[in-house]
Amino acid sequence: MPAPVPAPGREPIPKQVPPTRGTRLRQRLAELRGPAVPAQPLDARALAALAANPGCKRRAILDGAGVNKAALASALGSPSAFGQSQFAFMRGNAFEARVKADGGAELLRLVHEKLDAGAEPPAAGLVPDLTAVGPEGRAARTALALREATEAGAWTLLDHPMLALDVAGSPAFLEPDAVVVHPDGSWTVVEIKSFPMLDGSADAAKVGAAARQAAVYVLALERVADRLTPAPEVRHSVLLVCPKDFSNLPAASAVDVRKQRSVTRRQLDRLTRIEDIAAALPEGTCFAPDLPTPDLTAAVESVPATYAPECLSTCELAFHCRARSRAEGAVTSLGRSLRAELGGLARVDDVLSAARGESGDPTDPAVAALRRAAELRAEALGGAELRAGVPGGGEGARAEASGRATC
Repeated sequence: MPAPVPAPGREPIPKQVPPTRGTRLRQRLAELRGPAVPAQPLDARALAALAANPGCKRRAILDGAGVNKAALASALGSPSAFGQSQFAFMRGNAFEARVKADGGAELLRLVHEKLDAGAEPPAAGLVPDLTAVGPEGRAARTALALREATEAGAWTLLDHPMLALDVAGSPAFLEPDAVVVHPDGSWTVVEIKSFPMLDGSADAAKVGAAARQAAVYVLALERVADRLTPAPEVRHSVLLVCPKDFSNLPAASAVDVRKQRSVTRRQLDRLTRIEDIAAALPEGTCFAPDLPTPDLTAAVESVPATYAPECLSTCELAFHCRARSRAEGAVTSLGRSLRAELGGLARVDDVLSAARGESGDPTDPAVAALRRAAELRAEALGGAELRAGVPGGGEGARAEASGRATC
C-alpha cells in the first residue's frame, strides 16, 4: 500500500524520538550540577578514592555529576586544605617532559630494562598523534592507535592517551601519563611521579597511592583490549618513574598492581548506580556553588555520606562531613577499623552507655569487651588515685595497698 500523501499546505509532523536511558541520566546529572556549571571530569585519583569508600553515596553522586567538590566545600564554609602546590606542579611537568624527550627514547629504554629485557632493544619507537575533538574523540583515537601499534609489532609510546571506564552507570575519561606497546603486542601503563626515589626505593605511602591510581588505568585499558580480536595482554606490572635521589635524572621500578586492580574492580562493581541515587533525591536538588548556603547545605545533606578519617586526604568535602559526623556522634568518625569492631553500636553515646552497663546485650561480644575494658580502666584509675593519696608515693602506696589486701 503506498504511503499516505499529506494534504496540500500541510507539512508532515516529525515523529518524536523518546530520550534514551543514557540521555535521561546525563540530563539529570546536568540538573544536579547546575545548568551553567561545567562538569568536573573524573580522574584516576578520584576513582581510586571513590573505590576505597564505596558506601559513600554523597561522593558517588557528586563525582558522577561532575560537581567541583572544592568549590562546593568553599561555598559550604568548609574549604579543603589539600592539593598540589604550583611549584610541585611545574616541577612535575618539567620532569615528565625530560623523561619523554627525544620521542620517549629514555622512557622506552626503562620499560625494556625493567619489564621486557628479553625483547629487542628499542631503537626508535613510534609516537602516534592522539589529537582529536573532545574526550570521546580522543578515546576513540587512542583505541585506534593501540590497535595499529599492536598490529605493527614495534615499540610504541602513547603520550597521554585517553581511556574510558564506566563507573556506576556514568562514563569516566582517564588520562594516564603514558602507555607503551611492546613488540609482542602487550600493553604497559607508565606512571611518572615527581617524588624522589632514594637509593632505589621511594616513600611507601606515595608508591601505594600511585599503584592504586595505575590500577584504575589498567582496568580501563583492559576494556579497550576486550574489544579487539585477539585481545592483547595488558600487563599487571606497571612502570613507576621518579627522580633519582635529589637529581632530575629518571629512575624506574616495576610495580605489581594485581592486588590493587582486584580490589578496585571489586569496589567499583559494588558502587550503587548513580541513577538510583539521583532518583531518590528530592525534586529540585541542585549542587551549584552559587546557591544560598542554607539551600546548598540542605542539598548536600539530602545524600547520605560515609565519613572516615581517611577521607581527609582524598576528598574535598572531608571537613564538612567530619563536622556533621562528630555532631551526630557517629562511630565512623573514629575510624573504619574501630567501627567494624563495635558491631551494631553505631553511635558514640551507645558505646559509652554499653560500657557503663546501662544498655546493650551482655552476650554481645562487643558489649562484653567494652564492659571489661571499662572495668580495667576503673581499676587502673583507682590504683592511680591510691598512689596519689598516700604520703611518700610509690613504695608507701604499694605497702599500704599490700596491707589492705592482707587484711
